[in-house]
Amino acid sequence: MDGRVVTSCLILGVEADGRLHPLREVFVTHGVVQCGFCTPGMILSAKAFLETHRSPSREEVKRAMVGNLCRCTGYMRIIDTIVAAGQRMSELE
Repeated sequence: MDGRVVTSCLILGVEADGRLHPLREVFVTHGVVQCGFCTPGMILSAKAFLETHRSPSREEVKRAMVGNLCRCTGYMRIIDTIVAAGQRMSELE
C-alpha cells in the first residue's frame, strides 16, 4: 500500500479504498477477473513483467505469462489486458 508491503489482515478496507494498482484496475475494467483462482498469480507475474516491459507486444506477454493457468476467461483477453495495463502504466509515469 502506497508502495510498501503491508499485512492485509491489519488494514481496514476503508484504508485501502481507491488504491488499486493500475494493473489491477485494468484487470477489473477489462472483465478478465472471473472465478479469481488465477488472478493473483496473473497479476503478480504481469506486474513483474511490466516493470521492465512497459510497451510489450502480445508475443512478449504470451512468453512472460507461460506457466499461469486460467480456465475461465481464456488467454486472449488476459494478454490484451496486460498490453493495455502496460500502456496505462506508461501514461501514469
